[in-house]
Amino acid sequence: MTAFPSPASTTNVSTVKYGERLIEEGQLVTFPNPRVGRRFNIHITLPEFTCKCPFSGYPDFATFELTYCPDEKVVELKSLKLYINRYRDQYISHEEVVNVILDDFVAACDPLYAKLRADFNPRGNVHTVVEVEHTQSSAGS
Repeated sequence: MTAFPSPASTTNVSTVKYGERLIEEGQLVTFPNPRVGRRFNIHITLPEFTCKCPFSGYPDFATFELTYCPDEKVVELKSLKLYINRYRDQYISHEEVVNVILDDFVAACDPLYAKLRADFNPRGNVHTVVEVEHTQSSAGS
């Protein structure tokens, strides 16, 4: 029988890797909408979301789908990726994480409309989908 070394014994866990540092510092970055005044939707799929269950500590995995209609700002995709990866070691419920992410996205982009759908992988014979929406209060005024 061959014994394989544990991951901790093969790497220096005390050294913060550059990717971990970028994720830890990750903030949502925006740029000016090149077509202000034209309504169009942007659809983004994030298939590798992960966080931890606040009760069991087990990992939760999900595919997030974000659809939004920008107003004056558009989210920069790499910053969104880094921001989403910040949740990988956080203990947070499905319901809370989807609402927090949408709140942060709205604060950064102030879209005319946004919908965030999180399709969590089944665990223990339970499959959860959480959807939240935002409509800009000044839209159409």
